[in-house]
Amino acid sequence: MADPSIEQMRVFAAVVEAGSFSAAARALGRAQSAVTYAIQGLEAQAGAPLFDRSGYRPVLSEAGRALLPCIQAILGAADGFQAVAGGLSAGLEAELTLVVEAMFPMSQLVSALRELQQRHPSVQTRIEVESLAGARRSVIDGRADMGLIVALDLDPEGLQAAPVGEIELVVVCAPGHPLAAIRRPLLPDDLVDHLQLVFSERSDAGRTPDRGVVARRTWRLADLGAKRSMLLAGLGWGSMPRHIVEDDLATGRLVRLAPALWDGRNRMPRLPISVARRRDRAPGIAGRWLFERLARGGVAEVALTGRTD
Repeated sequence: MADPSIEQMRVFAAVVEAGSFSAAARALGRAQSAVTYAIQGLEAQAGAPLFDRSGYRPVLSEAGRALLPCIQAILGAADGFQAVAGGLSAGLEAELTLVVEAMFPMSQLVSALRELQQRHPSVQTRIEVESLAGARRSVIDGRADMGLIVALDLDPEGLQAAPVGEIELVVVCAPGHPLAAIRRPLLPDDLVDHLQLVFSERSDAGRTPDRGVVARRTWRLADLGAKRSMLLAGLGWGSMPRHIVEDDLATGRLVRLAPALWDGRNRMPRLPISVARRRDRAPGIAGRWLFERLARGGVAEVALTGRTD
């Protein structure tokens, strides 16, 4: 017995949706005899009638009701295959990898990713989170198709980049920390003897130079969540992206400090964040759309700051 064809299944689904053979024929643009012939062929292969034809309109039989979910699943898979194959032939990539700077607020990226999913549902998307030089290296080395990275000297590295926003750093400590009791701008001599928690890359290879590190003793952490927990516990002081600790500052779990100088400047820095990709690797349809979506201000400006040291 021959396997049922996709075409026969489409005719079956059309009859179910339209409610009659004649209505399905009109919807499909075919003769009613062709629809009847397709259904008869499918019934022969199923070994049972799929419709009760005794009434004015055909009604699904018990066998028809049992097979309907299977046929719908097969047709959905066939449509998915055609969509993916058509997209691939038109230049739609099968997979897209985006690396995101660890300090970047993921909530600002969600709307762009939701639109990407709606526009190109067949594209498998991989989101990786790296920090500072690690995120930049992922794009330069080609492990990621594009990245939201700290924008430092991008052009010499062969990257095409567009600004997305900034991250503002704030210096904080727990309310019980000795530094919290100082009510004036903090001088380097005030900070030097207190343990400083420093956000660092996971690897020393090509790491970003230290900024704002003034204490004699430092603990290096590659995870912002771990750093925040240690700050809340009063183990040390350090800088954090403002958006990560806003609730802690509002509730008094952390206290904002005011260094008189930071990296030789009289104010806290803001780190520029850009979406970047390699110039020598042309993106596919989805990658090009996402790059342009982010580049045209698709993510709101955020408070990012260089290095959370």
